Amino acid sequence: MAKNEPRLRGRKIKILATLGPASRSPEMIAKLLAAGADAFRVNMSHGDHATHAETIAAVRAAERDYGRPIAILCDLQGPKLRVGSFAGGRAVIRHGSHFTLDRDPAPGDETRVCLPHPELFGILHKDQRLLIDDGKLRLRVIRADADRILCSAEVGGVISDRKGVNVPDAVVPVPALTEKDRRDLAFAVEQHADWIALSFVQRPEDVAEARRLMGGYGALMAKIEKPAAIDRLEEIIELADGIMVARGDLGVELNPEEVPPLQKRIVEATRRSGKPVVVATQMLESMIESPAPTRAEVSDVANAVYDGADAVMLSAETASGAWPEEAVTIMHRIAAQVESDPAYLRRVQLAEVLPDATTADALALSCARIVETLPISGIITFTGSGSTARRVARERPSAPILVLTPSPKTARRLALLWGAYAVHTRDIGSFEEMIAKGKRMALRHGFGNAGSRLVTLAGVPFGTPGSTNLLHVVTLAGTELDRHKED
Repeated sequence: MAKNEPRLRGRKIKILATLGPASRSPEMIAKLLAAGADAFRVNMSHGDHATHAETIAAVRAAERDYGRPIAILCDLQGPKLRVGSFAGGRAVIRHGSHFTLDRDPAPGDETRVCLPHPELFGILHKDQRLLIDDGKLRLRVIRADADRILCSAEVGGVISDRKGVNVPDAVVPVPALTEKDRRDLAFAVEQHADWIALSFVQRPEDVAEARRLMGGYGALMAKIEKPAAIDRLEEIIELADGIMVARGDLGVELNPEEVPPLQKRIVEATRRSGKPVVVATQMLESMIESPAPTRAEVSDVANAVYDGADAVMLSAETASGAWPEEAVTIMHRIAAQVESDPAYLRRVQLAEVLPDATTADALALSCARIVETLPISGIITFTGSGSTARRVARERPSAPILVLTPSPKTARRLALLWGAYAVHTRDIGSFEEMIAKGKRMALRHGFGNAGSRLVTLAGVPFGTPGSTNLLHVVTLAGTELDRHKED
């Protein structure tokens, strides 16, 4: 236990901050933690394994100093489609002109370029769209055969070497895991990453393949950024451990006005499963260069909080921006302000979350009802796998959740779960020990004072996964605090 272990942050939604050149130093990681970061993302699209290993080691060192479990999420790059190169590095495609994508590796010009992805030539048809450079250039297919895709430039402009290509109107027959992703995934498992994010998921089979390669280690987060994934959203949620609403590519392949309702749909569907859902991409984009966000960005973050997302993510704002600490600070302030709104809990509880016909779900629902009825200062859950905490968090109770677990892996993964404050501690062996330890730990971590009431959930026999069958209301007494050093 660290001497100056922090207590509750005063908010339930979590902040996931991306580490990069601007933030991977031990000093900046410590500042981001103090500012409000709960977990860190390592973007495998940039940098090498040696650099990522140093970053992960720095987070683990900060975790020891800070005295709190910190989740590390390794985000795989995924199969990014790109055009080839141009003579002189760039060309200009005129509005309304014809432009051809072919399999000729020769440098391109204003009329053609190589598309080094043979799998695309067999699936594209007349009137389908090709979006280049995050949608800045828009092509419409006129004719496609085995070697050439003739297009009309609906929106032209400057095109340069290796710009990305999005194909929104077709399921692209490429695996979600490239050879680079497979190497990066093996590295992430070797480095004991708590979460691995799978990019460009299109079908449930993509999630199943990644899980097989993980070999049972770590939790898998599926990134929803392809329209094809929406059609099979429920299946993908069922196979994954968590979901990320990756609005970058999703916003490229869909009309902009389609993204906000989809975001709400994905958040609500994931919440019903009791699994963490992260809202990501361009949340405080202007803070890459500015020390203050726009009003629209503040509203965007606030909406994700009101929707009941488990976490919000910062990307380039903390990875390469000029104001990483300030970005985390402002995101924390926005979240805390929204959660102090008397209407907040009514909003996050609007989503219909029906419990399964199990004892564990019935007790989690009962726990939420008790919190609404009595002045409860906290909910204590004892769990090995984290399932009890997820069930309770799914109900979005007004009281914070103290999660006591003998598993450091579980404690770290729960750093992305709404309302959860996880503590790694020794296991319990009896009802009496559960009550005594729960009281001491609640007092130690700021979940109340003498006289406060708490709800306790656990499973008997203790140490049996998935056996949640006990709910107990306790009252704190000052004598428990005197015995906290036993832990």
